[in-house]
Amino acid sequence: MSNPVEESRIPSPEPRVPSATNRRIRVLVAKPGLDGHDRGAKIVARALRDAGMEVIYTGLRQTPEQIAAAAVQEDVDVVGISILSGAHNTILPRICQLLRQQGMEDTLVVVGGIIPDEDIPGLKQAGVAEVFQPGASTQEIVEFIRQHVKRKGYSASP
Repeated sequence: MSNPVEESRIPSPEPRVPSATNRRIRVLVAKPGLDGHDRGAKIVARALRDAGMEVIYTGLRQTPEQIAAAAVQEDVDVVGISILSGAHNTILPRICQLLRQQGMEDTLVVVGGIIPDEDIPGLKQAGVAEVFQPGASTQEIVEFIRQHVKRKGYSASP
């Protein structure tokens, strides 16, 4: 006698391995230093995920070395840093330097937080692609990433 439950099962599809033509944009969201406020980072992470990107959140109090190592390990396309501590002129250039040393020159680095206008040119010279200050919309961040990530057949849709 056959089992009706067994017969009604639909076989699960083969696991989908991302290829160069359908790989989703991978974003690492990190909170460096002693800053313990992560609400903004979590909101941005959710918006990126909802926009079809794959998001890895490192959690609080990461060192530049931990952030760069996670970016390499996760093979991300974008590193998004949320920083409110005022240490951006030290931490962000270090993260960019470590990414370059690991061969991740094409990795887009974006930052959000409390960053004075006069500090932005130096951060961009160090390798930060864009600085999102308070009031920037999540849609603005999503659009920037989609337009500026190095295109290798990536898709921002699931």
